[in-house]
Amino acid sequence: MTNLLILPILIPLMTAILLIFLTKRVIAQRVVSVISTLGTLTASIVLLLTVKNDGIQTLDVSSWEAPFGITLVSDMLSALLVTTTSLITLCVIIYSFRSIGKKREQFYYYSIIQFMLVGVNGAFTTGDIFNLFVFFEVMLMSSYVLIVIGGTNIQLRESIKYILVNVISSAIFVIAVAFLYSVVGSLNMADISQRIAEVGQPPILTVIAVLFLIVFGLKGAIFPLYFWLPGSYNAPPVPVLALFGSLLTKIGVYSILRTYSLFFYHNQAFTHELLQILAILTIIVGVIGAIAYWDVKKIIIYNIIIAVGVLTFGISLATEESIQGTIFYLIHDMIIKAALFLLIGVMIKITGTSNLRKMGGLINKYPLLGWTFLVAAFALAGIPPLSGFVGKFLIVRAGFAEGAYVGALIVLLSSLFVLYSVIKIFMNGFWKAPQDYPGEEKQPVHFLWMPGALLVLVSIFYGVGAEGMYPIISQATEALIDPTIYIDAVLKE
Repeated sequence: MTNLLILPILIPLMTAILLIFLTKRVIAQRVVSVISTLGTLTASIVLLLTVKNDGIQTLDVSSWEAPFGITLVSDMLSALLVTTTSLITLCVIIYSFRSIGKKREQFYYYSIIQFMLVGVNGAFTTGDIFNLFVFFEVMLMSSYVLIVIGGTNIQLRESIKYILVNVISSAIFVIAVAFLYSVVGSLNMADISQRIAEVGQPPILTVIAVLFLIVFGLKGAIFPLYFWLPGSYNAPPVPVLALFGSLLTKIGVYSILRTYSLFFYHNQAFTHELLQILAILTIIVGVIGAIAYWDVKKIIIYNIIIAVGVLTFGISLATEESIQGTIFYLIHDMIIKAALFLLIGVMIKITGTSNLRKMGGLINKYPLLGWTFLVAAFALAGIPPLSGFVGKFLIVRAGFAEGAYVGALIVLLSSLFVLYSVIKIFMNGFWKAPQDYPGEEKQPVHFLWMPGALLVLVSIFYGVGAEGMYPIISQATEALIDPTIYIDAVLKE
């Protein structure tokens, strides 16, 4: 069973290579993609249950024992995120069948998605800081292709900015890893944590902590490093946007959560306070964007930035309750963001525009789409008993308990603005006076609605069944609050 945790990386890797040889056979690509991603999802669920019952799973690649070789580590947080990622990817692939277009499908589209899944699942599973950089690069290479695939003007223009920002952040990442290695002499995350505990926290480690924050802040779009995100994410087609919006920024957040709980937890006064200030500013910037725009894609894109702010605020408090809330909210946000992007994608397909002012009356012909969107909107805003409520509640309560009143209040107020921004889509897109949309009857609305609806259903179960999820989330929190659990599992002490 120890090899189980490599399957969510190995299955998509093999599939990606196979799909390269099937470029012209679109139907074959679709079938292989779905079967493979179902396999990845099944493997990740089995892995999750194994971690739940048997504790943290590790795999020393090539039988080189930690800390000398590369180690893959699957704790509960990693297993949860890998499972969520696989589910979202499956829904996006199914949605792509009728929306992405044959030309893109014949241009390695499904292959690149599988490569991206390798990068994302690998980043969540690795126990080696340099290997995290490698998986980041696999994910970014795939995203570079996905952001330009189709070659429209806006894609080519925005991709230059996107690639430039990520190349710079990758360079800083390597420098930060080199600095860290020069101080502690190890790349294994568990070993780094142990060695940092031995040397204490000299000033150089605080500098390294800030460097890592810049790298992951650029990836996760934290203020003031979010500037590239609204334009870049607006460029690609909706299925790609759903993948980017639900997964890529969350890897930045996960990396901050992992490194700040495992490495940089000694001198919290500086690093965590800096993170808290940036988190609050991120929420404010996201709110301004979300309520200012009349473009459905831009509204949900700015909601990504708000969520990143809420999550990093939870990380900055660094208490057991705030970390529990952060994990709850992280998984909720991945699922609901993917669902919302897929649902607004259906709206754009029907109306032929993403401008809210040119939409209206969709509830008359598409009531299922309308009510599904409303449930997703309520979940995003954190209306109880839906999935957004529990995580946000725990983060806010932890904020008040720690005396971070300003941040906790801003997280609370942001819920109102989030609700306003998504209800604006609902009121204008669905309730306003009906309009005629040429060619709407040709659109496969029910087929496109299903993947988004499935994710909304998962989100409802996740929210309503929060009590059942609580032991699993607590298990994920333990290893973050007490690094020795993680260290002992990896170094087998």
